Amino acid sequence: MDRMIYQAMTGAKQTLSQQAVVSHNLANVTTNGFRAQTSVFRAVPIIGEGAATRAFVVDSTPGADFTPGAIQHTGRDLDIAVQGKGWIAVQAPDGSEAYTRAGSLQLSANGVLQTRGGHPVLGDGGPISIPGNTVVTIAGDGTVSTVQAGNKPGASSAVGRIKLVNPPEANIERGDDGLFRARGEAPADAGVRIVSGALESSNVNVVDSMVSMIALARQYDMQMKALQNAEANARQAAQLLSLQG
Repeated sequence: MDRMIYQAMTGAKQTLSQQAVVSHNLANVTTNGFRAQTSVFRAVPIIGEGAATRAFVVDSTPGADFTPGAIQHTGRDLDIAVQGKGWIAVQAPDGSEAYTRAGSLQLSANGVLQTRGGHPVLGDGGPISIPGNTVVTIAGDGTVSTVQAGNKPGASSAVGRIKLVNPPEANIERGDDGLFRARGEAPADAGVRIVSGALESSNVNVVDSMVSMIALARQYDMQMKALQNAEANARQAAQLLSLQG
């Protein structure tokens, strides 16, 4: 009976945690470049004297669904979408290199190319700076060029190249800040291509997520009923012992 209690108790707790993951995915169904978070359950036996029959249900290390989202054309010069696999390198708040698929870019007050979240976009030599009073274009290989704005624009000049990487998915981890990081160095990959004037939509499947929410709710009810059954069994066992006494 104690095995039932441990499994039902920890199973109900982790079911609530998984519901939070699905709710987070649904909340980001319209977030550009968002990667759905995934999680699975696993059983872990308790090590200790007298606890051989007990096992905990725990949630495995959260992963991500790396399926590409749909590309939606916006016509905006600073919008980019990665075609297929690959990532845009950005600078995290702690100065480290991180990766994102959210390609809605903007210019800071100092002319630094950055994401909507304020993370500077990295090039070959660090963050990319854009001269003032210029029109920006981004090529398929990530090359950022500018043309002087005005009635008589001159020749375009390259100011940098966005670092595009494609590390193995098994080496990528999601951070709490929504950015991804690779285990070890991720060099630039010339095979990664981007589409200018477009954004990648979230890869969250609304229908699948709603079905998962319903299934998790039913699973939680089953765990609670198992606890109620364990309580009823314990009460009946206590009554039988009292009669024998």
